[in-house]
Amino acid sequence: MKSLKDDQVFYAFAPTLKPLLTVAQQEEFVLNTRDCFGNQLHSDEDTLDKLNWDAINPGTGPVAIEGVKPGDVVRIDIKKLEITGKSVMTTIPGAGAIKGITEASTRVLDNDNGMLSISTVKGNLQLPIKPMIGVIGLAPLEGSVPNGTPGKHGGNMDCTLIGEGASLYLHAAVEGGLFGCGDVHALMGDGEVLVCGAETPARVTLSASVVNVPQLPTPFVETDELYATIASAKTSDEAFKLAVDNMFDFLTGIVGLSQGDAGRLMSLVGNLKFCQVVDPEITVRFEFPKSVLAQLGFTGIGG
Repeated sequence: MKSLKDDQVFYAFAPTLKPLLTVAQQEEFVLNTRDCFGNQLHSDEDTLDKLNWDAINPGTGPVAIEGVKPGDVVRIDIKKLEITGKSVMTTIPGAGAIKGITEASTRVLDNDNGMLSISTVKGNLQLPIKPMIGVIGLAPLEGSVPNGTPGKHGGNMDCTLIGEGASLYLHAAVEGGLFGCGDVHALMGDGEVLVCGAETPARVTLSASVVNVPQLPTPFVETDELYATIASAKTSDEAFKLAVDNMFDFLTGIVGLSQGDAGRLMSLVGNLKFCQVVDPEITVRFEFPKSVLAQLGFTGIGG
């Protein structure tokens, strides 16, 4: 199986990047990823002032996908997501959504038998891991978007739905798409309020293919249970509106519901959630259960 090592990285999505790997559509490939700190923190004594900040948020890639043309919708299937090392978390005074933190700290956390070990002043905890990919995307049409920034191309969306078994849909802007990913978390809550989750190196097995649904609003995620539109904007209000509008467009334009039917069902069974609130743009998602659409005969995207 074709693969890239964890030192074959880029730090900004850009159309000028040269692909390090080329794969056929539906061909499985492996990307080995570093944690968002570039694997620079190894103990609780490693402090942020020792970091090389130019090595933050590496993405492994880029990967060119044969036959992908500008305007195509690319489906990226996450076949397997394996944690390959310990996790690390940091606190940074003044950063994130928690304003009461005044001390910088680093904690290295063990991942054993599917559990994340974390110590607190009140005792030790074992939490079930739920790995997800924070940074994942394709190159934009022009310019350079740092890996830490989310947008229409994907990027640092920090959506907890993007884990093993999920599919992410994105519009390609350039030939081959130029795909990459990184910033895997062993566990992270919606919002990522501390600026980080359980940051961890990983081995990601993926495949990609073009789907003939050009009107699909992207970024768009599919899991076994639901569909979700993802949107990023400078404010949460703007992001919420985009995510809601995109789900409405999906339900009316692709599923074939009337405007009234789509609105009623979105209000009855849809859920609007934060993905992250700490990046240069806020990312949110609107989730809609597949089970409801199955009752109406909808067989899936491209079905």
